[in-house]
Formats: sequence, C-alpha cells, structure tokens
Amino acid sequence: MDSKWEDSSEFCLSERDNDVLALLSEEDLTTFSFDGLKRRSRLHPETLSRILNRLEQEGLIKKGSAGYDVTSKLSNFAHLHPTSITESHVPLLQTYLPSDLPISQLVSNLKGKWFGLLRWLGLSVNDGSITLKWITEDGGIQVDANISETVLTIEAKFIQDKNLNMALKASYQLLSHVSKLCSPSRLAKHVSYYGNTDVTMTSA
Repeated sequence: MDSKWEDSSEFCLSERDNDVLALLSEEDLTTFSFDGLKRRSRLHPETLSRILNRLEQEGLIKKGSAGYDVTSKLSNFAHLHPTSITESHVPLLQTYLPSDLPISQLVSNLKGKWFGLLRWLGLSVNDGSITLKWITEDGGIQVDANISETVLTIEAKFIQDKNLNMALKASYQLLSHVSKLCSPSRLAKHVSYYGNTDVTMTSA
C-alpha cells in the first residue's frame, strides 16, 4: 500500500474527520446520504457538512444528485481507529425472494427511501451481495437489509437503543414495502424470525 495512505497528516484531517472516515470504512459504504450519516454519526449538521466538504476536496468522496459516493481512494485508506460506539447485531428476519425478481430493480426501488421509523443511510456492495442500510430517526438503531442471490436477510444494529420491539417494527415496515414491490402472485415464500437474543425486550 502506498505510504501516503497510512499517514492522515497527508490530508490535514481532524480527529472528527478521521471518525467519519472510520465509520464509512467500517460500514463499507458505497453510497450514503447526508441525513442518514448525520443520524448515524450524531454530528451537528454544520459540523458534518464541513467534514464532508474536506473529504470531497481530498477526493475520498464525491457528491452526487442522490447523496454521496465513496471513491476508490477510500478503499485504499488505512483504518485510522475504530469508532467509540459499541454496537450489537441481532438477526431479525430472513425471506426468500422470487427467483425471477430483478435484484437491480428491487435495489433501485428501495435505496433512498424512507419507511415509517427508518431513514435512508446508504448502500454497500461486497462479494456479490448488496446491503441497504437505514437508521431510525433518533439514530439509536440501524437496520440492514442484505440481498444475496434470492435471500433477503434483515438485521438490527443497536447503536444506543437496545429496543428489540422497535427494531422488529421497523424491519416489518421494510419487509412490507419489499412485498409491495413484488406482484401478489410472487410474494416471498418463507419468513423466519430469530427470537433467541441477549437483547432486553423493551416497549416501543
């Protein structure tokens, strides 16, 4: 790896800049929205705007009509340090999608959309699978929908709120929208609920 990527001083980035870079890298985001990243990072809008402007000037991200795209430079950027947020992951739902459903069309109809409790965060692509990410309005719970071939898996990432009921409600709102994108004769074949978790159930 080129040594210039290993020294953040080459970019004159602040600690907060590095925190955002670490978050983008850890989430493996390909594209993301300002509003979603604001909730995920819990940064003030003006602070985040300045950070993203600096990252864009360094060529690490690129602003587009539907949000921000991560450039190839970020994939070469060394992990500076982990974020301070302790997160727990809980699988919620798994369903088979119709084998003749165009995945690209499904992703196109899902990305950038809001569903009830969920606000769009971004998208990552890795090893043939696509993961669409949303965050609750208060930034406490992240809901990820991974699509691998004909399998859709929805999981929650508890950032601050360990509210399993709220996460389940959000995941069912997302699944309901996915179902609407399929014709009535091609609804998902099977849904599994993972009920054994270490998360304390709390009322939404």
